[in-house]
Amino acid sequence: MRLVVARCSVVYEGRLGARLPPAPRLVILKTDGSVAVHSDARAYKPLNWMSPPCTVVEQDGSIVAVNPRGERLVVELHEVLLDTGFPLGEDPGLEKDGVEAELQALIAERVQSLREDLRLVRREYPTDIGPVDLLCHDGDGRAVVIEVKRIGEIAGVEQLLRYQERLDRDTRLSPTRGMLVATRIKPQARVFATARGVECVEVDLETLRGSASNELRLF
Repeated sequence: MRLVVARCSVVYEGRLGARLPPAPRLVILKTDGSVAVHSDARAYKPLNWMSPPCTVVEQDGSIVAVNPRGERLVVELHEVLLDTGFPLGEDPGLEKDGVEAELQALIAERVQSLREDLRLVRREYPTDIGPVDLLCHDGDGRAVVIEVKRIGEIAGVEQLLRYQERLDRDTRLSPTRGMLVATRIKPQARVFATARGVECVEVDLETLRGSASNELRLF
């Protein structure tokens, strides 16, 4: 990972186009090819970014990132205050707590409890930003991306949308549908999810456990 603190201006050239005037900012360049421009605000959200895969080159005091669709992020470095890097190595990834892991396992065995027409394709479906909890197909053959949380919050919706954005690049899966599943979904998260076309489903853990214990199994 490389960190550059600089007085810089930023231009995004793509579907809409956007510009940031000169100001001190933090530019993060990761080995996966992503570039993110941060201010000292907005918590973890960058002001502008380019998701991998993209090609990053430096030329004439600027950092230029171009993705396969031809979108460009140009960071003009007017004054570099810090430029440092450090190899982080391979990350083991985020581990779900016990409740989320159990929910995921129980729901994977009975996805029809969410919707009768769902059919499980795979648990932990891989993407370049982490595994999707559950990938299913609905009765129309459309891919449904399911994110399982103990408590459904806005961060969970944003995570699900990032997974959808990745999978929508695959013509075999696009366009995907999103579904947030949790024991409780906060009102703000539900409003945000609905606005982005994400279906919200609340489940009861004890009911799922009970249906599991009542199933007949061969050993």
